[in-house]
Amino acid sequence: MAGSSFGEAFRISTWGESHGAALGVVVDGVPAGLRLDTNRIQEFMDRRKPGQSKFTTARKEADAIEILSGVFEGKTTGTPISMMVRNADQHSKDYSNIAEIFRPGHADYTFYEKYGIRDYRGGGRSSGRETIGRVAAGAIAIQILEELGVEMCAYTKAIGPVAIASFDADEIRKNPLAMPDAEAAKKAQAYLEDCIGRQDSAGGVIECRVKGMPAGVGEPVFDKLDASLAKAMLSIGAVKGFEIGDGFAVAANNGSVNNDAFCMQDGTVKKETNHAGGVLGGMSDGDEIIFRVAVKPTPSISQPQKTVNVHGEEQTIEIHGRHDPVIVPRAVVVVESMAAITLVDALFSNMSARMDRIVDFYQKK
Repeated sequence: MAGSSFGEAFRISTWGESHGAALGVVVDGVPAGLRLDTNRIQEFMDRRKPGQSKFTTARKEADAIEILSGVFEGKTTGTPISMMVRNADQHSKDYSNIAEIFRPGHADYTFYEKYGIRDYRGGGRSSGRETIGRVAAGAIAIQILEELGVEMCAYTKAIGPVAIASFDADEIRKNPLAMPDAEAAKKAQAYLEDCIGRQDSAGGVIECRVKGMPAGVGEPVFDKLDASLAKAMLSIGAVKGFEIGDGFAVAANNGSVNNDAFCMQDGTVKKETNHAGGVLGGMSDGDEIIFRVAVKPTPSISQPQKTVNVHGEEQTIEIHGRHDPVIVPRAVVVVESMAAITLVDALFSNMSARMDRIVDFYQKK
């Protein structure tokens, strides 16, 4: 299947289906000599795995990561790193009643039109479970960024109508919704309880902040850093919107407000404000990169919905089984992972942008 790879200098290729034997990823472009903390990779897997609270699917999966290649004695070897997670709790019979029916909000119809065949068990490649490979690869990318002094933090900014009003980074891991505001998390949980009672689902907003990115990373035309981030985020199945910096709010601003004034701080060029969100002309400007994504409500709901089947017959469907009433909390680590993969790819590509730096690197000592 085309479209299962992402990146150039740092490239990932994911594989597997929701109800297949396993899912995984091949990561190519990881430099040799990175001391890889495999516990960190499992921590990332644990953040996205199902069954963590009543606000996630009841599917029970350990999502234990297996590293098959590319690591020797705790260090990367420079060869492709292959990682795998085995499926253990598939209930494929839960989907037998929709084998010939297109579920509203899902990719059933488009997969069928494209290939003439589809894996109806959990959506196959269109399932959110495909993100396992992204998260495993992202855990490696995060460790590379940390070696370079780049810090990243993603969190739930809003669920439904409930948005955060304060920020406490320590609170993100303390509540099941990954919100940095304890009071907002309580209100959001009450809202989700109401959604569950109505057999409905909710969407939300995830925000990601990146500190320490050097200026000048990214390309000025088609491969702009913000364009690459947008592609990475919109490749996540549940994401329907992307904005960076002030985003859509810039449409109501004037240039006198939107422009970020430059100044000197400790001999370095800085900005007094950050309406641009850390990217100018498609390249990082050295400021904090801030972007947000809009996540749609879970399409699998138990309410009656109108649809059609493969024979063109109109029908009504009620979707049963184990489904998240909200995707947002588990998608936070997916957003963080895809951002990390994008930034590492951009950093590696940027190494050949200037001749003087190439000469410095290869200069004989």
